[in-house]
Amino acid sequence: MSLLERMGLIALHRLEPELAHKLSLRALNLGLTPKPGPITSPRLKTDLAGLSLPNPIGLAAGFDKNAEAVAPLLQSGFGFIEVGAATPIAQDGNPKPRLFRLTEDRAAINRFSFNNEGATAIAARLKQRPETGIVGLNLGANKTSADRAGDYVEVLKTCGDFVDFVTVNVSSPNTEKLRDLQGPEALSALLTNVLAASQDLSKPVPVFLKIAPDLSAAEITAIADIALATGTNAIIATNTTLARDGLQNPAREQMGGLSGAPLFARSTRVLAQLARDTRGEIPLIGVGGIGSAEQAYVKIKAGASAVQLYTAMVYQGIGLVAKIARELDQLLARDGFANVADAVGVERDRY
Repeated sequence: MSLLERMGLIALHRLEPELAHKLSLRALNLGLTPKPGPITSPRLKTDLAGLSLPNPIGLAAGFDKNAEAVAPLLQSGFGFIEVGAATPIAQDGNPKPRLFRLTEDRAAINRFSFNNEGATAIAARLKQRPETGIVGLNLGANKTSADRAGDYVEVLKTCGDFVDFVTVNVSSPNTEKLRDLQGPEALSALLTNVLAASQDLSKPVPVFLKIAPDLSAAEITAIADIALATGTNAIIATNTTLARDGLQNPAREQMGGLSGAPLFARSTRVLAQLARDTRGEIPLIGVGGIGSAEQAYVKIKAGASAVQLYTAMVYQGIGLVAKIARELDQLLARDGFANVADAVGVERDRY
């Protein structure tokens, strides 16, 4: 991390977390952050559900909810980015404060509840995105909607022509009863409808599913079976957790989803079980607690074809992205892998 970036992080951490986040987006758009371009090499180039990635390091949804900084994010070292979540109608989300740093734990808790400017405004920004680079959109449902399953299809129809993939997010803990959509019957119907709607776009896009880390082994197996049966293109494991095991910071008492370092082991176990249950037939994306190349590599060996991160950047800066990509390349070379795809799932039975 450069001295300038370190000083910037210190300054941001003196501010209220949500204000600091807004200023981070502004800094990206003003060109005040590193722009190494997508880091790539023959070892790092990979395929994800038919998408060609320069590297397997992605940005998780939630950082750029309204697609405000797509162009600079694509130049920040990522192999792909995901924006959103987007809902059909703009909504403010929960009252503030709703974002909390747990510095000692290298974690964060949020209870935003899909605050965003709505699908129409987000689509207008995505329409202006750079032609190169892989951009996905996280689909959500309005808190007061009478037809939450229909909301996902509506957002897809509004924004789908301007993105490379979409993610069905039924795993946010901050919208009441949203996780009920992970139940077998509801999930099967939802995925079937979103996949069908994708085919009606001018160019069909892959449909991913993002699941919670707080599922039982039987629930994970059921979701894997549904994903296979419906033809879902990839699964993202996982969203934030409601667990609070071993946390030190007093903010641990706050309601909301926990992200960051404490999520790493839990999310990796879910990922590895999915890898076993899906038998390599569906690509997986590992998310939760990644803060180093070594941790990204663990996710890959547990079964992830690609990974995503967010919270670690709060503590290490956006320069972390390029660092992880370059060091992952070195780890793959050290272990004799010609390509990252060759390392996917080689240790999935360890977890």
